[in-house]
Amino acid sequence: MTQQREDDRRGRSAVAAIVDAAFRLFAENGYDETSVDDIATAAGVSRSSFFRLFGSKEMVIFPDHDAILAAVEERLAASTEKSAILAVSDAVRVVLFHYIAEGPHARRRYRLTSTVPALRERELISGARYQQLFRQYISAWGDGSEESERRAELMAAAVVASHNHVLRRWLRGECEDPHVEIDEAMAQVNALFAPVPPAVAAPAPGAILVVRTDQDLAALAEQLRDGDPTG
Repeated sequence: MTQQREDDRRGRSAVAAIVDAAFRLFAENGYDETSVDDIATAAGVSRSSFFRLFGSKEMVIFPDHDAILAAVEERLAASTEKSAILAVSDAVRVVLFHYIAEGPHARRRYRLTSTVPALRERELISGARYQQLFRQYISAWGDGSEESERRAELMAAAVVASHNHVLRRWLRGECEDPHVEIDEAMAQVNALFAPVPPAVAAPAPGAILVVRTDQDLAALAEQLRDGDPTG
């Protein structure tokens, strides 16, 4: 057990060293100009160790989307149609707060993906995976009608767009409290897609008739029923 903990510690240390070295070299020399061998040498690890831990140069930059998607799916799978909007709102927070927890590392990634087309494309593909997962579950909670399917597509797109808006504001240093902003964004999405309560029929309009008369009230009532209030 002690040896396992030591191996885990060394593995985490190697990962951190590779990530730090990679981002430093990307900033100094450019992404395309930096090779895996450059990163491994700067991190003090072998080329084989690099590929064992990451698999590719791209994977040094991006988080473990498979793990995040698994956490998102776990939250969605525990929900029902009645709690669909709440579940999706909670799930999108899982993604956002993962990026925020990365701190400066997330901002360094943002600068890279903003300038390297290949990385930007990879990021868009990752975003599409989240949107597809959201749509899949929202669709499953619906009734299968065309209207329900359209609602699922629109809601999934709105959730991802709201997440991206808040995340990018935070990455650019324009958002002081992303927790508050994502709550506000999700409230807007909820307002757009919350079930509309059934309309309550308005009571039929009534009328008040004021008549000045010396007639007997019973006789007047009889005349009103006959449709002739003048007698």
